[in-house]
Amino acid sequence: MQLLLTNIRQLVTVRSSGKPFKAGKAMRDLGVIENASVLVEDGFIRWIGTAGDFSNTLNADADTLDCSTYVALPGFVDSHTHALFAGSRELEFAWRSEGKTYQEIAAQGGGILNSVQATRAATKKELKKLASRRLDSMMMHGTTTVEIKSGYGLSEDAEIKMVEAISELANEHFMTIRSTFLGAHAMPPEFRTQRSEYITLLCERMMPHIAKRKLAQFCDVFCEEGYFTLDESRRILEEARKHGLGLKLHSDEFTSLGGTQLAAELGAISVDHLEHVSDEAIRALAGTKTIAVVLPGVSFFLRNPYAPARKLIDAGIPVSIASDFNPGSCMSSSMPLMMTIACTQMSMTPEEAITASTLNGAAAIGLSDQYGSIEVGKRADIVLFDVPNYRYLLYHFGTNHAAKIIKHGTILEFS
Repeated sequence: MQLLLTNIRQLVTVRSSGKPFKAGKAMRDLGVIENASVLVEDGFIRWIGTAGDFSNTLNADADTLDCSTYVALPGFVDSHTHALFAGSRELEFAWRSEGKTYQEIAAQGGGILNSVQATRAATKKELKKLASRRLDSMMMHGTTTVEIKSGYGLSEDAEIKMVEAISELANEHFMTIRSTFLGAHAMPPEFRTQRSEYITLLCERMMPHIAKRKLAQFCDVFCEEGYFTLDESRRILEEARKHGLGLKLHSDEFTSLGGTQLAAELGAISVDHLEHVSDEAIRALAGTKTIAVVLPGVSFFLRNPYAPARKLIDAGIPVSIASDFNPGSCMSSSMPLMMTIACTQMSMTPEEAITASTLNGAAAIGLSDQYGSIEVGKRADIVLFDVPNYRYLLYHFGTNHAAKIIKHGTILEFS
């Protein structure tokens, strides 16, 4: 089965030339081709070039789509989300508008534990239905690959229910989904005075079960004051590594505890948040293969400082942008919006923001060999935007410019 996209106004390839990510000045190289064509065969990209160079002998049986009014980008890769949850927290949004902080709301019984209560009460079927609708919305805005974390269960049964739901969605939904076990998201209320017992439960019961059944590819920890200490985070991540899980870390969101240095030391695939990352931590991260995942929507929504993306990029660290879509600190999954915020508030260029939301996002979940750029041999995840050029996509924010979503070579239709 062949599909020919022809006369593309601008083709933004984000070419990687075989490298898993881009860092430093290379993040600005988008490999743009004007008046381009792309030939897709059986879900993979077979040929790329200018429309004038294309030979009709390559596409005897191809369905042809005229893209003369479109700009084509790789499907966005959202490498940090909490898209599986029940309930909502709009009351907390109102409290924040009155000046209460994230930590103050959590102390009043809000925050993560609010979502835990609702998610524990929901059935797996209900959670999947809610998440499936959210995934549809993400795809309509151009996201074709996503990471989803557990972490709103915080009990053995509820966490297993969550990762089972994520695993089933990965098999049932058009979206490419990677699963992360985040049992160390917060301390459950029933273990508030028994911290070590809960960590033992994570390491000796939940994690081996999840790894054996291949219900998650990664393990994450919220290393932060009031959540998990540096030593606790190390114990959990080292145990995860023994079970073959990739490592991720929520680090430096409110304070700098050394989580970023720990991520670099352990070879984590990504370290996420970094709003309060120190210069020492940046030096530790530089030269590693760990992706720095910044979350502009969280800082925007919570009115908190932004991660120093400019400093990270200038230090040669590969940076990814993700939504952190969740009910408490970023109730938005629009990657174009996250990219605009990154440009206006974090001093990233449009080119860097696009690379951070495609190739580097794929690298942050171990999939950049298949996704994140439009190159021969990779999966044909391509989004056609009805804009005059790629910069306009981020300039004209708050509007969905996605005209057609192509996933594994199939043009998707949404009801």
